[in-house]
Amino acid sequence: MKPLPSIWLACVPLVILVALIACVVGVFGDEALSGASQIALLVAAACCVLVGLVSHSITWQQFEDAIVEKVSGISQALLILLLIGALSSAWMVSGVVPMFIYYGMELLHPSWFLLSACGICAAVSVMTGSSWTTIATIGVALIGIGQTLGFSEGWVAGAIICGAYFGDKISPLSDTTVLAASTVGTPLFTHIRYMMYTTVPTFIITLLIFAFEGLWRAPSGFSQVVQVREGLSHTFNLTPWLLLVPAATALMIARRLPSIVVLFLSAFMACVMAVLCQGHLLDQIGGTDHGVLARHFRATMILVSGETSLDTGVPALNDLVATRGMSGMMGTVWLILCATIFGAAMTVTRMVDSIMQAVLRLVRNTMTLVGSTSLVGVFLNIVTADQYLSIILTGSMFRDTYRQRGYEARLLSRTTEDCVTVTSVLIPWNTCGMTQASVLGVGTLIYFPYCFFNYLSPLMTIFVAALGYKIFRVKH
Repeated sequence: MKPLPSIWLACVPLVILVALIACVVGVFGDEALSGASQIALLVAAACCVLVGLVSHSITWQQFEDAIVEKVSGISQALLILLLIGALSSAWMVSGVVPMFIYYGMELLHPSWFLLSACGICAAVSVMTGSSWTTIATIGVALIGIGQTLGFSEGWVAGAIICGAYFGDKISPLSDTTVLAASTVGTPLFTHIRYMMYTTVPTFIITLLIFAFEGLWRAPSGFSQVVQVREGLSHTFNLTPWLLLVPAATALMIARRLPSIVVLFLSAFMACVMAVLCQGHLLDQIGGTDHGVLARHFRATMILVSGETSLDTGVPALNDLVATRGMSGMMGTVWLILCATIFGAAMTVTRMVDSIMQAVLRLVRNTMTLVGSTSLVGVFLNIVTADQYLSIILTGSMFRDTYRQRGYEARLLSRTTEDCVTVTSVLIPWNTCGMTQASVLGVGTLIYFPYCFFNYLSPLMTIFVAALGYKIFRVKH
């Protein structure tokens, strides 16, 4: 095995990446993820490769093998991402999302909207076990309602993400929850029960913040509600039959069908509903140069794969119902691939291991152990750009340390979830951060300040460890 690089050398690519990302954000702003951030990741990866080739005798073939392995590991996530793009467009044009927006504006009181949005997403995510599915379906509808009511997109996206990731974190159906528990050998429900000591207080604080914001700051867009609802009713055929699509989707999720199957079938059903219920919109999308069948077929292909724009008579609503399809996800796919290359370079050169060893030397007591785990988990989210890999690496790296120091495995599994699962969405080039920004149409740096649950969770787990509350030792 190759020797570990020095900690200073291991940090060079990371420092370069952070510096380049800071410059990119400062120069490009909201457009930072449109290409410049991808270049920054490739430049940092190139620096890592150069160090490995020159100072650690790592061959080019080893880099290629590492990249192939990493990219193959995210292939399913890329397919899911493309299907989410198709699903979002199909649900919009078919009228499913507009129907939720139409009735949601009537049922959800503006003062309690942020609290309700967070709670609804939490409930749906617990039942589905997937923050991605929750955000891609009910989250898209809620972002539209919130913007119509006059809330800033950052606040609304923050409420949606906080609720979705809380539910994902405590759901026994969640793949990240199962992964965190199984990686360190903690029984699943023991892991979930133990997380309640840190997760529930954090979520309560989050709900109080959203409740206070909703009551304290009256949104300014109430006058648009009637206009938007009229625009939706005039543009879309909001028939109750549209409820068949989300109902069938919920049933498939309850039956625990694979995510790819659920997303594909849900998008397909929405396309069928678009043909049956929104034929006039398909005529608008497909043009008038063909017969009805050819026109509708053309429109369906366009809405799934490309951009669509509908004329509702309300300028603000036109932006809301515009879709990007699969093509709208290509920038995100590009970013994920570049981030994966950087993560592969950092891993094969063992720079991640070097930083890990340096962190372990700081461990003195329970608080510093948990704090070090949290720090490494967030760091791995940054450099590997994938929450699944970060969960596995964090659990594997610290498993022996926790065992040697006499701590039960559930402390490590809880800390891993508190610091890895929920913070992945806060990193612009992480698969989670890129996906949710693309799905909601809100930049990661815009919703970041309002994801209270996500960045309070690591702090809460360190705080509870510092108190020594419910910290159990292995009984010999």
